[in-house]
Amino acid sequence: MSERLSVFKTYKLYVGGKFPRSESGRVYEVTDSKGNWLANAPQSSRKDARDAVVAARKAFGGWSGATAYNRGQVLYRVAEMLEGRRAQFVREVADAEGLSKSKATEQVDATIDRWVWYAGWTDKIAQVTGGANPVAGPFFNLSSPEPTGVVAVLAPQESSFLGLVSVVAPVIATGNTAVVVACEKAPLPALSLGEVLATSDVPGGVVNVLSGRTAEIAAPLAAHLDVNAIDLAGADEALAKELEIAAADNLKRVLRPQPVDDWTATPGTDRMTAFLETKTVWHPTGSLGASGSSY
Repeated sequence: MSERLSVFKTYKLYVGGKFPRSESGRVYEVTDSKGNWLANAPQSSRKDARDAVVAARKAFGGWSGATAYNRGQVLYRVAEMLEGRRAQFVREVADAEGLSKSKATEQVDATIDRWVWYAGWTDKIAQVTGGANPVAGPFFNLSSPEPTGVVAVLAPQESSFLGLVSVVAPVIATGNTAVVVACEKAPLPALSLGEVLATSDVPGGVVNVLSGRTAEIAAPLAAHLDVNAIDLAGADEALAKELEIAAADNLKRVLRPQPVDDWTATPGTDRMTAFLETKTVWHPTGSLGASGSSY
């Protein structure tokens, strides 16, 4: 039997439901925890970041306009697909974070469970954050949550897969679209997640995944006038301050970095409510006639 040639995986960006190489043509080496070469990942440019924002904006209307129940079904389908590719992600997470196979399996299982958890919240968060408000006067007063818009997400640097999903899933569960900057040192699980999203029911452009130098990609996203919010989970203190200043110029909503000791802990609803706006509607009950009767 002749010896086969090795078939190395080509990792690409995920933008607008497609898999382009970086516009710049650049790549950078990704190594495991021992410094062994794993793959070449695309090194995104400012142009790639702008293209991802255009794709996210184009997808926003359809995704935010879908029913919350439908979004929950789509997120659950992502969990199904992740379960089917579990072995691949265990290998990639183990290489990326220097974990044993059993520890990596725990991380991947927790990640799949996290998708299911957020899938269940899509049609329930409105009941938690909205409702009827008691007011003085003949009015109905109703508050309901609405998605902020296009959200740039800097994935955590210390958790290449569980941390990534923990910041991306709440953004899209509530109807936002996302431009995700993968963990700089370990982007492969994030790029593989793009393949899962493409083969699930997630519309193209709802999630866009970029890899490369976090500071280089994040700067144009923070300054971009069509990005409505930014999650700085993957930025260090110095970079976070720079990005906050850039975001302030266009009144972007900013979620500052928050230390997370254990990504497996139940996340709560904070990351969902961080990128929701509250719309309040006043509607007169009205008088129906001279007699003063009303409904």
